Amino acid sequence: MKFNRRQWLRSAALTGGASLISGLGIIPKLSAEEIAKFNPRPLEDLARLSSNENPYGPSKKVRDRLFKSFDDGCRYPYSYQNELLDKLAEREGVPKDHIVITGGSTEALKVAGITFTRNGGEIIASKPTFLAMMSYAQMWGAEVNWVDVDENLQHDLDGMQKAIKPSTKMVFLCNPNNPTGTLLPADDFEKFCRETSKHTTVFSDEAYFEFIDEPNYPSMVKLVKEGENIIVSRTFSKVFGLAGLRIGYIVARPDLAHKIRENVVAFTNVLALEAAKEALDDKEFFEFSLNKNKEAKSTIYHTLDDLGLRHLESHTNFVFFESGMHIDKLVDQMKDKGVLIGREFPPFSNWCRISTGTPEEMERFDKALRSVYT
Repeated sequence: MKFNRRQWLRSAALTGGASLISGLGIIPKLSAEEIAKFNPRPLEDLARLSSNENPYGPSKKVRDRLFKSFDDGCRYPYSYQNELLDKLAEREGVPKDHIVITGGSTEALKVAGITFTRNGGEIIASKPTFLAMMSYAQMWGAEVNWVDVDENLQHDLDGMQKAIKPSTKMVFLCNPNNPTGTLLPADDFEKFCRETSKHTTVFSDEAYFEFIDEPNYPSMVKLVKEGENIIVSRTFSKVFGLAGLRIGYIVARPDLAHKIRENVVAFTNVLALEAAKEALDDKEFFEFSLNKNKEAKSTIYHTLDDLGLRHLESHTNFVFFESGMHIDKLVDQMKDKGVLIGREFPPFSNWCRISTGTPEEMERFDKALRSVYT
């Protein structure tokens, strides 16, 4: 009896742990056990592959804790942060006075920007990179000195160091970088931060740090512990899957942490604090998210390779690829096919950032992109 492709796909979809065939590649499918344990959201009308979110979060343990925390929603959050401060201080290996909890790492970036550069101070930053700090600081009178990424689409550390002048109050580094996904060589990164922090404050945005596969890659918290003029931001929005709850933190020398803490605007809420506490303890979900992210990136790589589209090795939960057309055109075409992709990141208007997603979302991305280019 003949067993055609449609019958095979139906059989695979009904088999726990099976995979979906797409193009010439295999898209790993969640097993029945994973579906029961991690309860992935169903496929929506638009696959949201535009904002680097973790589609599996929050974990079940976090959701259970959130439910139990609703009774505390009438309380102001400040008295609920101490347990999380203890956990973060232990995680980072620093005293609690080095930690500032914020409404996502975006609040940390914005507050740091205006704390050190308002009324004309300068920030040095790569182009392209994550813009929250620079865009907000400019509204408060700061200047931004943009340094283009190098030919490998990495931070141009030599160019950034040469750009420092007396008015430079901060050097911003997103590493791994958003939107390129590139990771600086560990020794070069540490050397740059150590040397540059002698002249100005260095801000190391480590939103994607958990996704780094390179063994023993250093967080710049290492230099914070040595008393260097460095601020590190981290977030619960990515691997922990809490983007909608808005919680992150910074690690810095006590004097720097105090300056930022005084300017925090929104802080966060009781539910986010409780969710973050539980997320730090939920090791199973953490590992699950990392593994599924790797599988999804492999699918994206395979699709792009099949289509001959240049892309960069990513150390994040997204992939940056050369689209060969203006991103606005590709955004519209992909949206028509049920997929949301990243916005324009000037000057790379012919490049696209695509976030990782569930197997169903990756299958839709694969089919949509192939239909655009073939």
